[in-house]
Amino acid sequence: MKDELNYIEGLHDIKAINGVFNSDTLQKDYRTCAERGISNNRVIPTLEEAVRLCGLKNGQTISFHHHFRDGDYIINMVMDKLAEMGFKDLVLAASSLTDCHAPLIKHIQNGVIRRIETSGLRGKLADEISGGLMETPVVFRSHGGRAFAIENGDLPIDLAFLGAPSCDPFGNANGYSRHGENGIKCGSMGYAKCDAQYSKKTIIITNNIVNFPNVPFGIPESDVDYIVKVDEIGDPAGIMKGATRFTNNPKELVMAELASNVIEASGRLANGFSFQTGTGGASLAVTRFLRERMIAKGITASFALGGITGSIVELHEEGLVERLLDVQSFDLKAADSLKNNRFHIQISAEYYASPRSAGAAVNQLDVVVLSALETDVNFNVNVLTGSDGVIRGAIGGHQDTAFGASVTIVVCPLTRGRLPCLVDRVGTIVTPGKTVDVLVTEHGIAVNPAREDLRERFLAARLPVFPITELRARVETLVGKPDPIAYTGRVVGIVTYRDGSIIDLIHQVK
Repeated sequence: MKDELNYIEGLHDIKAINGVFNSDTLQKDYRTCAERGISNNRVIPTLEEAVRLCGLKNGQTISFHHHFRDGDYIINMVMDKLAEMGFKDLVLAASSLTDCHAPLIKHIQNGVIRRIETSGLRGKLADEISGGLMETPVVFRSHGGRAFAIENGDLPIDLAFLGAPSCDPFGNANGYSRHGENGIKCGSMGYAKCDAQYSKKTIIITNNIVNFPNVPFGIPESDVDYIVKVDEIGDPAGIMKGATRFTNNPKELVMAELASNVIEASGRLANGFSFQTGTGGASLAVTRFLRERMIAKGITASFALGGITGSIVELHEEGLVERLLDVQSFDLKAADSLKNNRFHIQISAEYYASPRSAGAAVNQLDVVVLSALETDVNFNVNVLTGSDGVIRGAIGGHQDTAFGASVTIVVCPLTRGRLPCLVDRVGTIVTPGKTVDVLVTEHGIAVNPAREDLRERFLAARLPVFPITELRARVETLVGKPDPIAYTGRVVGIVTYRDGSIIDLIHQVK
């Protein structure tokens, strides 16, 4: 019998249980988790100790997510601590940076931060970088491009610092708490997922450690090394502030209704279609117009994608959208829906938009509606720099969805105030015109010459279709032609396309 337990033909040597079911490893342990001494096995008392345990060195790359948006406390908190610990020459790889990150300026000036990779910059930090604050240009990547760069090693992360509204002692982290402790929530943690999965070390920073399995989780314990509890991780008002904006602006409502007409006339507004709309005033209004048409036609969408808003949640709860694929929850209603609705699912930036995956969600989109700071006669789009050449935006998923969707619609007015938004050549090319199908303005629409099929449909539907050059000429009659921006020869930003190639450069403004 003993020989049979130690050897079976074709399976090589096997190991019998010691004493046949008398092994110490099989004895049931009736102690509680606390009595076993495993309840806090990844919880570290201080951030400094956690950093030391991770072995961070000068010159390495650290990453953060931006799901807390303008309410984020994590990045400034961590950078202050790393400066205090004496670190230098770090590469800051944040999924995006906002107004609240102005304190990073001092860390750049003091040499703590040597280089930045991000999707976007805003506020005083963006102003200073546009003015030449950094010796090395900032590298801008789309959300899908960033995920791709992390996956393939172009952006290797040594240590990820990820804020989480809830986490259990083993590292299962989420963007909300099942019981709502401390009032902090951000919803989906889609952009943090790649960082946790691919970084060499990951620290979860939370103000809420729950003493039960924190499932369903946004980040699993298998991707977490240490947990640090702090008093505050963010400002709830700032986390959900400014991301979405409903509009009563007549110009935006005109564009929104026209964009809805475009979607209907394109033939894509059919049962089972999929879509993504943005968070600007006109884009949110498109969602409202779509709702009316879906109800009238008895149409149900298969899924809505991207940054999910309360308006999209309402469509889901009305039964008009079957599933919500959420990479970033843009408001409290969306964050609560993620917790409560079974088919509201948080997805990673990798699944959302990585060009590495043919099955990425963006490649399954029928329609995407995107905003723009400016567009040009070749349908190129700028969402990164203002009319003055200063950085004031983010690439986000713009490039990714424009490439993947069957019909890409860009909504942009001809003018804002006395400034032209349809120009001969955009200040910064972010999304190439070859991936844009339709431009919708308050004066009518222009169709990419490569999409003659759409143009014929729109003409048949009696939509106001114009050559883009005619709309451009109309801009000059309205506001004239502004003086060109004066740049220095110094590059302050490198704009990459989603595959990592360089699509444009941002120069310092004189």
